[in-house]
Parts: sequence; C-alpha cells; structure tokens
Amino acid sequence: MPTRRASHRRANDRRTFRPALIALACMPALAGAQSTSPAPTGTEARLDTVIVTGTRAKDRTLLESASPVDVLFQDDLRRAAGPDGNLASALQTLLPSFNFPRQSNSSGADHVRAAQLRGLSPDQVLVLVNGKRRHSSAIVNLDSKLGKGTNPVDFNSIPVNAIKRIEVLRDGAGAQYGSDAIAGVINIILDNASSGGEIETTLGANRTQFEPTDQRIVDGQTAELRAKHGWSFDNGGSIRAGVEAKKRNSTNRSGFDDVATQIDFGFFDDTPDNRALDGRRNYRPGEPELKDFNLWANAGLTLSGGQDLYGFATYNHRDSVGAAFYRYPDTAQNVKSIYPNGFRPETTGINQDLQVVGGVRGSLGEAWSYDTSLTYGRNDFDYGVRRSVNASLGAASPTSFDLAEFASDQLTANVDLSHDIAIPGLAKPALLAFGGEYRREGFKTRAGDAASYAIGPVTTSPSGAQAGPGLQPSDAVDLSRNVYGIYGDLSADLTPTVFANAAVRYDHYGDAGGSTTGKLAGRWALAPEFALRAAASTNFRAPSLAQSGFSFSVTDRGDGGALTQVRTLPVNDPLAQSLGAKDLKAEKSRNFSIGLSSQPVPGLTLTLDAYRIDIDDRITLSERQSSGADSVNFFTNAVDTRTRGVDLVASWLQPVLGGELRSTLASSWTNTSIREVSSDALIGLETRNTLTDAAPKNRHIITFDWQGADLGVLARFTRHGETTRVFDFGGGFVPKQTYDAVWQVDLEGEWKLTKQWRLAVGGVNITDRYPERSSSDISYFNNLPYDVLSPIGFSGAYYYARLKYEY
Repeated sequence: MPTRRASHRRANDRRTFRPALIALACMPALAGAQSTSPAPTGTEARLDTVIVTGTRAKDRTLLESASPVDVLFQDDLRRAAGPDGNLASALQTLLPSFNFPRQSNSSGADHVRAAQLRGLSPDQVLVLVNGKRRHSSAIVNLDSKLGKGTNPVDFNSIPVNAIKRIEVLRDGAGAQYGSDAIAGVINIILDNASSGGEIETTLGANRTQFEPTDQRIVDGQTAELRAKHGWSFDNGGSIRAGVEAKKRNSTNRSGFDDVATQIDFGFFDDTPDNRALDGRRNYRPGEPELKDFNLWANAGLTLSGGQDLYGFATYNHRDSVGAAFYRYPDTAQNVKSIYPNGFRPETTGINQDLQVVGGVRGSLGEAWSYDTSLTYGRNDFDYGVRRSVNASLGAASPTSFDLAEFASDQLTANVDLSHDIAIPGLAKPALLAFGGEYRREGFKTRAGDAASYAIGPVTTSPSGAQAGPGLQPSDAVDLSRNVYGIYGDLSADLTPTVFANAAVRYDHYGDAGGSTTGKLAGRWALAPEFALRAAASTNFRAPSLAQSGFSFSVTDRGDGGALTQVRTLPVNDPLAQSLGAKDLKAEKSRNFSIGLSSQPVPGLTLTLDAYRIDIDDRITLSERQSSGADSVNFFTNAVDTRTRGVDLVASWLQPVLGGELRSTLASSWTNTSIREVSSDALIGLETRNTLTDAAPKNRHIITFDWQGADLGVLARFTRHGETTRVFDFGGGFVPKQTYDAVWQVDLEGEWKLTKQWRLAVGGVNITDRYPERSSSDISYFNNLPYDVLSPIGFSGAYYYARLKYEY
C-alpha cells in the first residue's frame, strides 16, 4: 500500500499539473488558420517537403538542404512504434543512427530510458517541438549503463498520434540553436489539420520460444487507444487536439537461477530455504509494467493585420513498475518474518510531463518577419520501491517506500527576426536572421521516506530500503540558473547553383560561463541531378544542473559497526575537490561533414554523408575514490573523444502491381575512440566501454513499402551491428564479450476495408530472434541470459492488430 506521504505527494502532483488541463482547455481560444495538407506519400512529394530544421530560409526542400536531414511522416511513425507504441522505439526502427536500448533491472533507467544519436551521449542531441526547445527529464540515472548520470529529454512523453512529421538534422547546430546540438537536432512538428480526425486502437502481445528455459511464453500484453480531431471556427481559428492511452503488462526473460553455484561462491549461506530456490525463475529482466496517458493540442488564430497567434501543449502521465535483483531468504538483506521465501523488489515510477507554448508571428512592414514565444516545460518524477524491506529495521520495517522526488523545469522566451536583403550580384535576396533567447532552468530533489534511508537497530543487516535506498534530507537540492543567448544567421544563393549559410551564436550560463559557436555550410549543384554539400561547425553542451549539483549518499555500517558512506557529491563539495573534482566546463565539439545528394533518375534518390566529431571535456561520472572509510564519486570533464561515421540513404519509388512500391536502404556506420583521458583514476573500464563499443557501430535498414488501392504491405529488414560489453566486478574480474550482429524482420499488412476503416495486422521481430547468449561470466548465474543493452532487445517476437477509423 502507498504511504500516507506518497498519497500527499500525488495530490500535490495533481495540483502542480492542473495547469496542463487548463492550457489544453484554453487552446480553442488560440485557434487559427493552419495548413490542412496531408503528409506526402510518394518519394517525389517527400523530397519537395519544405524543411524548417537547420535553416532559417523558408524555401529549402529536403533534397536542397546543405546538411543531412531525415524527414519522418505520421504514417512512418505509426507503423514503426512497435510493442511500446512510443516515439523512441519508432525512431530507432526508422533511423539507423538512432539507438534506444531497453535497459532492465537498472533502477530509474527502467522508467525513463535514454536514447543516442550517432553513438554519442543522450544529452548531446537537442530536441525541439514545433521549433521550440524541449525540457529535459528530471530523474538522474546513476545505475544505468547508457547515459549514466544524464537526465536527457524523455522522448516517450510525446504521444505519437500528435506528430505530423519529424525532421532529424544529423549535423552540429550549436550556432543555430545553442547547447546540446552536438550530435544533431530532432524537431518534432505537431499535427495541425483543422478538420477531420481519427480513432485508432491496437492490441498485441509477445509470443516467443524462450531458449534459456525451453518455454513458450506469451506476455507483454498491450492495449492502446488513440483519438484526435480538428476544429475550425468562425473567427478563422482552428485547433487540433488528441488523447492517447496505453497499458502494457511486463515481460520476463530470466533463466533458471543457479543458486547452488552462488552458494558455492559464498554469496550466501547454504540453507534449505535458499537451496529451495535453485532452478527457479527468481529474477525478472524485461519490459516494465506500464500505464500511460497523454493529452495534446495545437492551435492558432490569425489576428487583424495578418499576425498569427499560436499555441500548443503536451501532457503525459505515466505509471511504471520495474524489477530489481532477487533477495534470498536466509541473507542479511531479508527479514524472514516478512518474506519467508525471499523477495524480488519492484521499483515504481510516477512520471508527469508538461510543455505549454504560446507565441505570435507575423510581418513588420514589407521586409521584416518576426516570431516571439514563451515556453514552459516541467517534468516531475516520483521514485519508489515496493515489495521491499529495510532489513536493519527488522520486523518493524515497512514494505513500500518513497525513495525520492525529482523535478526539473524550464522557462524560455524567444525573439526571432528575419529580413530579406538585396545584395548586388545575387539573383535572389539573401536572408538575414537574428534573435535572442532567455531561459531559466531549475532542478530540485526531495528526500525519500525516513524509513527508506534509516539505520535501524539490526546491526547485522544493511540499512536503507532494498533496491533503494532513499535520498537523505542532507542531499536534497534546489538549483536554478539563467541562460542568455543571441545569434546571427546569413544565408544566400551565391549563384544559381551555389547556396551558402553562415551562423554565429553566443550563450552565457549563470553557472558555467559563456560560449561562442559558429557554423559554415554550403551546397553546390554540380548538375541538376547531383550536388555536393559540406559543413563545419563548433558546438557545445553546458553541464546540466543535475551534473553540477546533484548529491546522493548511502549510509551503512562498515567493519566493527562504524558508519560508512558511499557518496555522489557536487563538484564544489570540499571533500570531492580534495579527491580531484573541479568546476565543470562545457563540453565543446568541432564537427565536420561532407556529402552528396543525387537524383539520377525520376523516383530514385541517394544521399551519402561522412562526418567527424571531436569532443573535448566530455562529462562522465567518476570512478569511486576512497576517503578514509568512505567512498566518493562526482562528475568530471574526464575524456576527449573522436567520432567518425558515414550515413547512406537510398530511396526508389516505382509502380508495381497496380500500386506504388517504395524501397529504402538506410545505413549508418560510426566509430567512437578516446583521444585523451585527463586521469586514468577517474575513468574506469565500464565507462570507456560505454563511450566506445557498447552501442552498435553500424545498423542497416532495408524497407519495402507497397501501397495499392485497397491493400498495403510493409516489410522491414534490420541488421543491428555487433556490440562489445566490458564489466568490472572488482578484484581484477573484468569479463568481456562481443555480441554478434543480428537480423530483425518486421512485417505488416493493412486492408482498407472502406474509405474510413483500416485494419492492420503485423509482427515485430517475426523470426523471434534474440541477441547472442551472455557468457557464464556475465549472465549472473543464468538469471540474466541476455545483455540488457542489446539493440534488438530481448523480448522476442511481438504480434499485433490495429483498427483505425478516419473521418
């Protein structure tokens, strides 16, 4: 049962996020004329899409871009969302350079999962919604592998049915957008149709033959309901709004527990009750249980004088339940009067996310255009554990605990101006754009229940909640900072075949100082069907407030009953500084890219881009340093890296069997190496491995999408490249394993039953492939038979049916 304090916190959460419902309800008042054109369907139409990411120009199409941009449309995302029905899964399915591993038994990372672009850190990609900066998640993941110590944007707080298209800029863009745009920019553009709507429901489940236990397993049952509608009003306004709800059961991919070997290794006592658990499935690596609810709206109103008032909002509430390692009956971690057969704790997460944006855009005179906006974003995460115990409290211990609350918010004000400038010798006017931005960022943590970190009277048992402990009051922080930025951008067609763009930006962070970035990009059309493009830029990422100020301590009894601590300290803490901590600097990068785009024959397009990204002073969490009986770690600018890569995209549209067949090949090769380490003592083997080899260095996606009058068939073949994992279990035991590449096959058929009704059935990973089995050194006595960072996941085949009604 939830604690009284947990109930009080949830009540506070409802009050905190009540503005979300008010904002969505008020959107009709902002409604205005917006484009109602459907998403392009053919290759030619897609290439003619005018992009708005990575350029201030208003007439650049996808094929004319000076930097590589992927455009993903609504139908692409809907059919790629997979078992989760979420955005990050869809992006990994469609973009070979996007990686979204499904971490499990990883504390907070079970609930808010991080993603990568081009193999870089999750917080080195900038996320925009309708061109406005998205706020980050609040939770700080200390037990994850990928993205350890980061709190990046939570993609899965943005509903898939709200999206019209996504533009993914695969290039550094710090001079255009500011911090975080080292790997690129993902701009999520919301649906704005002013009429019509749709209702869609999906049912599915995993069905797999699980080799480690030789079982046929059906689990992960999923139900989704999505609806949206557009309204236009007599005053010329319009609004598009929707709702999305999902429920998913957990999955379990544990092997048979080799308890006998654990006893032989001396991990716990040889007792009948411990022995009784041998050969059972005691653990639960897999997908968390999930309940998810989203609201969204996108609206506008054309004012007198031709000015446009616009606004949009998204709101997410998500309850999730993850799993932790099993605690055996006769061990110090258990209270046998509470759990006579041992127990497996379950971590809980309540995630609430809100973004509200309002703005005005229009013209000043005949030549000037402006866009001014105000954005507020907030994420709250309430972290807990149930089916647990604080063994040091003995039989008096509760079994459910609030471990901590995390909150982050961001208030942003923007003013953007642009002006066409006639320059002698140029056939078309150049575009001059400049503007400014103010941001206030906040980060706050609150302590858990007293019992979650208490040191009880049972001196032979560890203190704090198992699968915890909670955040102590002395570690709670309330941080904020102000950020100011100004930029200038000039782009022009220098000749009928040469386009060039130059940008410069200065940002100042109240706690991390200032940074100036610049970018040069150009495109040269050597022939009507062939063009070269290149870019060079400098970029940066300021340390997050969490990395600068987060604090977390675990207090327990050491040898002789003396109290000891394992502490994560802010860099300005005197103890951390005595062990080598220094004030964090911004990460800085130098990005270079060169590529070509070609349309040799109608219907066939090719793009090939090579790049190099050098990053100095990457921020990581240090290895633990000894300070007397205590152990301390902290964030540090510890490593310089170099990432090299090549992206290839080819698409061919042709008539086949009375319909259209679009064949696509998308490939990404990337390699990250460490150039320099500031201190070997601060960076361990696992951190080095995560930076360089834990993510696949290549991924290839081959898609065949045939659409006829009444039938559509989609077949997708994905090759996930090999990965290497290194573990440091202490005492010189550092097992290493390279996992082979693996193919995944997805298939979907869709029937257009009537003009309004569509029925689709399909499967993800229909060949039921798993990654290579982990070795005995890594599988934790058969309990974790597959690597939790595997890019193909470890849930096996998933089958679904989807019914959609359009009107």
